Amino acid sequence: MITENEDLSDDDIVDFVGSKPDDGELDMTPMVDVTFLLLIFFVMTAAFTIQTSLPIPTPQSEEASTQSIPDDKDDDPEFITVKVDAENVFWVMGEDGLDIECANVKDLRIQMRLVRADLGDPDKLIVEANEEALHQQVIAAIDAGMVIGVDQVQLMTVQEDDINY
Repeated sequence: MITENEDLSDDDIVDFVGSKPDDGELDMTPMVDVTFLLLIFFVMTAAFTIQTSLPIPTPQSEEASTQSIPDDKDDDPEFITVKVDAENVFWVMGEDGLDIECANVKDLRIQMRLVRADLGDPDKLIVEANEEALHQQVIAAIDAGMVIGVDQVQLMTVQEDDINY
């Protein structure tokens, strides 16, 4: 124990301030760890499937097209014709010229396979969509054509009075 009269030596003095850190050094390990964890998280949560797409040419002008398609295209065995009306109902043009109504996409694929076999396996599809039809239904008709093996697709937008059922 030290009394008031005694001199303190350097060994007896306790340094409460502590040693100062090195000048400007910062440990980067935690920051690098967090960066790698974020990188791993984003890589693992990213979708790895590549979406297939079908290129559809965009219209070149705002005006209606003056190009006409012959009326006998419905009887042409080189084409499968699918119509989508304003109520989003599918119609497949049969071999006998009668339209076959399809309630859903599964029925559409079945009817398209049957009509394709009846017509001699054509590789072209015409989709006549009413201007009020949902894009989802039009794309479903195009996808159904791709599923049954159609190579070429022609997309037409028609007005209500242009579609005959």
